[in-house]
Amino acid sequence: MSKKNVALLAGGYTGEYEVSINSAKNIAANLDADVYNVYTLLITRDRWFYQHEGQQVDVDKNDFSITVNGSKIKFDTVFITVHGTPGEDGKMQGYLDMMGLPYNTCDATTSAITMNKAYTKALVSDVKHLNTAKSVKLFKTDMHDVSTIASALRFPLFVKPNNGGSSVGMSKVHNVAELPAALEKAFHEDSQILVEEFIKGREFSQGIARLNGKLVVLPATEIISSKEFFDYEAKYTPGVTQEITPADISTDKQDIIAGILTDVYMRLNCRGMVRIDFILQEETNDFYFIEVNTTPGQSANSLIPQQVRAAGMSVKEFYGMIVEGSSKGL
Repeated sequence: MSKKNVALLAGGYTGEYEVSINSAKNIAANLDADVYNVYTLLITRDRWFYQHEGQQVDVDKNDFSITVNGSKIKFDTVFITVHGTPGEDGKMQGYLDMMGLPYNTCDATTSAITMNKAYTKALVSDVKHLNTAKSVKLFKTDMHDVSTIASALRFPLFVKPNNGGSSVGMSKVHNVAELPAALEKAFHEDSQILVEEFIKGREFSQGIARLNGKLVVLPATEIISSKEFFDYEAKYTPGVTQEITPADISTDKQDIIAGILTDVYMRLNCRGMVRIDFILQEETNDFYFIEVNTTPGQSANSLIPQQVRAAGMSVKEFYGMIVEGSSKGL
């Protein structure tokens, strides 16, 4: 059986570029070399290219191919691990759809919708057992009266870009005086932002993936940060955050959460693997939805690889199933 050519897309246009590169290194190391020829293609604003023997070989965007040592290489499938634009917001998916190439993530529509936190919350708000924090969406072009925001929501608040990942541009605000600086920080990252009431409780992140045609809910990870909230520094600075996989959740609660995650996955028409972040409220133990990540981090110590190992699977086996599923449009 001939090996499949896999284009592994990494990089992107955002501050998550290096995170994406680390994800790609781990994926490449764990895709079975006996089954796949893996080509890591770097995506930047200026060019798409493949690094080969110290040279940068440009991708021919007319047919999504590369030419190495005089041989034209075309791809059987694409593994997108670009966090943020253009790999998580539907742009790359739309291009690949036009090229007729299968890929591992949600489709262009779902990727675009789930990148928008406010739209996502609206779509999943009536899922059984799921709660969403009260919030206000703001546009950069609008006037922003902090007293109006303060009267509509209860402090403390989270202020965050509406489109984005890795908690870049996010702030926790305790009073009206802190709002202007937080709004400015978030608007620096996005033209739309979300101001959301803080839900006190235990924070979790949990993967769900379609493997061999079947939806599989991975074990949850509990996030315990020494910082006030799980921001970019907490996510990527060693020692700042404790990640407990599998999380200590009762069996009954696990069953309810698995049902919620499955409903969200189906409601949003997800494909491949996604990771859903949520909080179990301190007083009620109710489930509060935070967001869905359609291209979750895949570095060796990222949450999905942790959860795959906790589920008793090898990461190599998992990635193989994701690649095979993408070829079938699953």
